[in-house]
Amino acid sequence: MAKVRLQKILSSAGVDSRRNCEQLILDGQVRVNGKVVDTLPAFVEPGVDKITVGGRRIEAGQRVYYLLNKPRGVICTNSDPQGRKKALDLVHSKERIFCVGRLDADSSGLIILTNDSELTNRLTHPRYDLAKTYRVDVTGKLTGETIDKLKKGVWLSEGRTGRAAVKVVHRGRQFSTLEIVIRQGLNRQIRRTLARVGLGVKSLTRTKIGKINLRGVGVGKYRHLTKPEVEYLRKTTGL
Repeated sequence: MAKVRLQKILSSAGVDSRRNCEQLILDGQVRVNGKVVDTLPAFVEPGVDKITVGGRRIEAGQRVYYLLNKPRGVICTNSDPQGRKKALDLVHSKERIFCVGRLDADSSGLIILTNDSELTNRLTHPRYDLAKTYRVDVTGKLTGETIDKLKKGVWLSEGRTGRAAVKVVHRGRQFSTLEIVIRQGLNRQIRRTLARVGLGVKSLTRTKIGKINLRGVGVGKYRHLTKPEVEYLRKTTGL
């Protein structure tokens, strides 16, 4: 059997991104057949060589893909010193999985979890800017000028946001509902953008990533992505 780069095996097993796995190797955290490997390139034979990271045996398991309808108050990190509930806690998987991107604790909706680090890197890379759709209940005065500003982009500390598609779903006195489609992934981008045009956020839900949606998945529930959905994500990101 042909040998494979060690960091690729670690990444495929869900240890971390390939770049971070390279750093784990350089930091001396990885052993192959009991010996520390701390230089690159390094190659191993899958299914033959025994690989451990921090003393834990690593085996290249099956790739898994989940869609979770994340509730508010749940965070999208692998660990939390404050002991808050994590998205990972809601998905029962035999494989070690992680969130693809993030939704802040105050937001709800669609998040993908997987152990496919290559797909994760592509989905979170600005180059592939897959469209993400949000349904937002806002407070404040909603005018045509406000909508135009949201569509054209506003200035944040990182620079000007990209153009957005904005649809008014409901316009009311107390609050209005917008559907916003963006392709960037800046930190808390929707909330910060709306604040710049004088609108507050009452609730924010991500409803779609590309053409994948939440239909049939209740809040706090999850399902496996279908094979066509996985193929769509991989094709869209050039894998």
